[in-house]
Amino acid sequence: MDRNLQILGMAKKAGLIAVGGDAVSTAARNYKAKLVITAIDASEGAQRRARLNAEAGGAVYIATPYTKFEFGSMTGRGSPGTAAILDAGLAAGFAKGLAEAEPERYRKAAELLEENALISAKRTKKHNQSGKKQTPRRTAK
Repeated sequence: MDRNLQILGMAKKAGLIAVGGDAVSTAARNYKAKLVITAIDASEGAQRRARLNAEAGGAVYIATPYTKFEFGSMTGRGSPGTAAILDAGLAAGFAKGLAEAEPERYRKAAELLEENALISAKRTKKHNQSGKKQTPRRTAK
């Protein structure tokens, strides 16, 4: 199985992916999406909306070489044409995998996402070292 499709599966298990047009639009416009991706066989309208949503939310947009069927098999959502990865590290790993296969097409996006992931990791580390106690998460009983 392709490494990038495995990343989509991991993102789904971790709850770090938005799947489908409405979910991607909401995530991107709320500045939660780090990478918006479309399937190769997604309609032109879906690709255009995904690109516009990514631009509006400050996310990176990539048209992938994967089909809607492949997206659906890893996300468990039928055959979605669009998805958004909500974690900077997973987004960088996904783009890096694409850049390894087709450097001339995906290198620029992979470098940008790698830079964003490093910035995000530094912020998280700085926040965790600030000396503040983290409040425990509440769970349903």
